[in-house]
Amino acid sequence: MHIMEQLANEFSLRVSQVESVVKLIDEGNTIPFIARYRKEATGSLDDQVLREVNERLSYLRGLAKRREAIEQSLQEQGVWTDALSAQLSAAKTLAELEDVYRPFKPKRRTRAMIARERGLEPLASLLLLQKPLDAPLEAVAARFIDPEKEVPDAESALQGARDILAETMADDPEVRRRLRALISAEGVLESRQAKEGDSVYRLYYAFSEPVRRIPGHRVLAVNRGEREQWLKAGVRVDDEKALRVLREAFVRNDGPAGAQVWLAAKDAYERLIFPSLERETRADLTERAGTAAVRVFADNLRQLLMQPPIKGKVTLGVDPGFRTGCKLAVVDESGRVLQTGVGHFTIPGQDRLAEQAAQIIRGMVKRHGVTAIAIGNGTASREAERFIASLLPTLPGEVRYVIVSEAGASVYSASKLAAEEFPDFDVSLRSAVSIARRMQDPLAELVKIEPRSIGVGMYQHDLNQTRLTQALERVVEDVVNRVGVDLNTASPALLTHVAGLGPKLARSVVAWRDEHGPFARRKDLLKVSGLGPRSFQQAAGFLRIREGREPLDATAIHPESYEVARAVLERAGISGKSEPLRRAAALEALLAQVPLSRLARELGTGEPTLTDILEQLVRPGRDPRQDLPAPLLRRDVLALEDLQPGMRLHGTVRNVVDFGAFVDLGVKQDGLLHTTRMPRGVTVRPGDVVEVTILRIEAERGRISLGWAGGT
Repeated sequence: MHIMEQLANEFSLRVSQVESVVKLIDEGNTIPFIARYRKEATGSLDDQVLREVNERLSYLRGLAKRREAIEQSLQEQGVWTDALSAQLSAAKTLAELEDVYRPFKPKRRTRAMIARERGLEPLASLLLLQKPLDAPLEAVAARFIDPEKEVPDAESALQGARDILAETMADDPEVRRRLRALISAEGVLESRQAKEGDSVYRLYYAFSEPVRRIPGHRVLAVNRGEREQWLKAGVRVDDEKALRVLREAFVRNDGPAGAQVWLAAKDAYERLIFPSLERETRADLTERAGTAAVRVFADNLRQLLMQPPIKGKVTLGVDPGFRTGCKLAVVDESGRVLQTGVGHFTIPGQDRLAEQAAQIIRGMVKRHGVTAIAIGNGTASREAERFIASLLPTLPGEVRYVIVSEAGASVYSASKLAAEEFPDFDVSLRSAVSIARRMQDPLAELVKIEPRSIGVGMYQHDLNQTRLTQALERVVEDVVNRVGVDLNTASPALLTHVAGLGPKLARSVVAWRDEHGPFARRKDLLKVSGLGPRSFQQAAGFLRIREGREPLDATAIHPESYEVARAVLERAGISGKSEPLRRAAALEALLAQVPLSRLARELGTGEPTLTDILEQLVRPGRDPRQDLPAPLLRRDVLALEDLQPGMRLHGTVRNVVDFGAFVDLGVKQDGLLHTTRMPRGVTVRPGDVVEVTILRIEAERGRISLGWAGGT
């Protein structure tokens, strides 16, 4: 089947649709650009589907390339046949391709090779036929005795023949396929304790679970336990069923030759086939577990980056600590640093220092009009939260606080980027600034951090780091381009992720802006050194210019569609500067007179593009994060002792893993909402505000079990 047809079948798309997507990708268009501005060609496929198609396309092209290489090798070896051609064509995975090639693949020196060198292949072929022998088996084998070739007796000859048979059986593609299917359907992953002592892997000291059902997080846990030598793990399958596959394939009778073939079959299974398939099975389990874990990381990161900003607030950022105190930083509504300081208020019994810290914070709030306090969720977070909550009634105005994830803040604060941004601040003060800004605009701040350092999943270091990095970087790119970027205020870190730019062009854009002042029009980007028409085409629609010369530059409408947008406005009798309500009413009236499909034809554009244009004209530059529930701003704090089974509370999802979600309830320990406690079909993501019920509290172990009560 042709690659385009296969992709169409796998993704339930039209072949023409797939061909359009592949053509756009091959032309060098970015996924965000294709998803947003080529909807007519793709059938309005979103960025995630486009990426999946692209990844599968790469795999299938790699498969085709490997198939060609194997075919060429077989032809050069002079063993190419129609049967091999059919087997290669039928292979749907790299593993199946390699099974076909396995008998002809150059190998290291094996026992079978040595036996062939000793002239024992004719004996092996004779045994495999399992026809009546013209003499007793020992006498037949004795004909191959050759001391010079290290075949001193008949048993040595039979052993060598069995070695040849075992390798032949182990290389049989159909046998491997059937055994692989058996392990997949009935195999069990087992682990046991490998050394004395207690460890975090005690749940796996006597563990077993079917291969077909075991969740990824348990596979990764077993792998790690084995790597740290606490566990011994392996795959178990019913050996009788497995050997039956070999008997059916190779043993024709119970005669002397058949008995030798059966001995060879058992040796092939135990020495060659099962160890190979066990490694393959565990690698496949690890691959699937890694894929699922990377998906969880990506989903969590996407949700974290999509958290709604809390704009318009002068914010006090608090980076909690014990011995060195809590670092404080006040930033204005745009994130500009106004004041920094240090307060010691997390160590019990230090009343004098706590009062001094209270005076510092009151002074900051009064002097700068602070209306929100962002507290990092790391070490000493809950102690800092209790102090801040107790202080709120004494502060001027209506000040509230929020707990902010500080994952990766220390990485950012020690980075070259942070040093360039805040050369006069020490590392911890930079963290306090970052925490404050994360509340104001999580996306703009988090893009400064390597995605892997944000820490939004489990078993991060057990995953393929290249794949994890690529997946997370794609998420950042998708979110940045979905939200859009203010061309005149964005940092180089944010601009780097705009489709078509990258680090070098992002620096060039900022350098031009620093030298010439704010961009007045999108098309001024073409004046930036190194930024040509191709980069402009990919990037322009995702960059916004507020209050510039061209009103459409503030929207997600691409410059290539400006003529259509202006024609729509003209048909509606309004301008791009019309008041939003009037503009919405006029456009609604236009569509009441002219159906969307007809209007699109008359304007020479597609319906999806026209729909997007109309949406942007009604709500110019809409930030999609505004449609999501805002973070909880609190004025009170709870302790673990305040919780009772049966209580209903609102909390914020902090992390999502395979087996559930950890929810911040405002106490020191996050509660676990297990997947079995969530309604069927309900999924949650970091940042979601959910209502939960306290089921069980294990104070001595710091565990809180939660049940589902609702969500927003």
